[in-house]
Amino acid sequence: MKTMLWEDNQLLLIDQTKLPDELTYFTCKNYKDVIQAIKTMVVRGAPAIGVAAAFGVALADLAGEDLEKAAKEIKSSRPTAVNLFWAVDRIMASDFPLEEAVKMYQEDIDTNRAMGKHGAKVIEDGDTILTHCNAGALACVDYGTALGVIRAAFEEGKKINVLCDETRPLGQGARLSVWEMQQENIPVKLIVDSAAGYLMQQGEVDKIVIGADRVAKGGVANKIGSLMVALTAKRFNVPFYVAAPMSTFDSENSIYDVEIEERGPEEVTHYGNCCITPKGTEVRNPAFDIVPSDLIAGIITENGILDPL
Repeated sequence: MKTMLWEDNQLLLIDQTKLPDELTYFTCKNYKDVIQAIKTMVVRGAPAIGVAAAFGVALADLAGEDLEKAAKEIKSSRPTAVNLFWAVDRIMASDFPLEEAVKMYQEDIDTNRAMGKHGAKVIEDGDTILTHCNAGALACVDYGTALGVIRAAFEEGKKINVLCDETRPLGQGARLSVWEMQQENIPVKLIVDSAAGYLMQQGEVDKIVIGADRVAKGGVANKIGSLMVALTAKRFNVPFYVAAPMSTFDSENSIYDVEIEERGPEEVTHYGNCCITPKGTEVRNPAFDIVPSDLIAGIITENGILDPL
């Protein structure tokens, strides 16, 4: 399942805001369309954002636009996922932006499959695996990071079960991860976010695998709620793994210096088009939190399973 396609000098993105009800594509004819797609979460997930951003620069180049200006605007679309900045810088350093973007597209698929192969080694036959948010094919070009590990274990013939927490406020676990698992007949059950602790306490979770939007000194930044899952896993001795490509690593900075994006209140006050709060409710909506290194059993990468930074 490819999240994006390059056709007729246009970038087609699966509109993830419409899933699982509709499988439709959002067409990016210029780099500003790519920015809109990133900001509105038509495309989401650190690796997917990175590759989409690369094609955004390529679109600007094809149109003969000011690449420095386009690159700066694309970088400003979301602040936390390091792949966005890495991808734009890589494209800007290339003499052939479109060729480089196409190369990055294929690299992402190859990287995810390598990650899956390494990560499958920690999954045992009969395991129940909890995952948070969506770090699957939809968060990448194809295959996925955390869900790529699950896919690889399943493809090896291991009898596994998956628990997806709903991942409020936008329900990426409920809407996207469950949908991905169902497409491949991987046994999956949906739980509310607050049920994860109880199920770990009852011994019903064997492993946890999540993705990451940035890996840096001291830990990882990932979808809000990851910290609570990690703390509970530590309490009940459930191994907590992070699956992330090397492009998500920021080895120069502390994870505590990363800007944590705050998004609009309507994501919390509404579920879809339905308002679920009293009128005038004030909201805090941080999109990410930080999981400290001491809570992480290992970081699954295309180069193997590494210790946290």
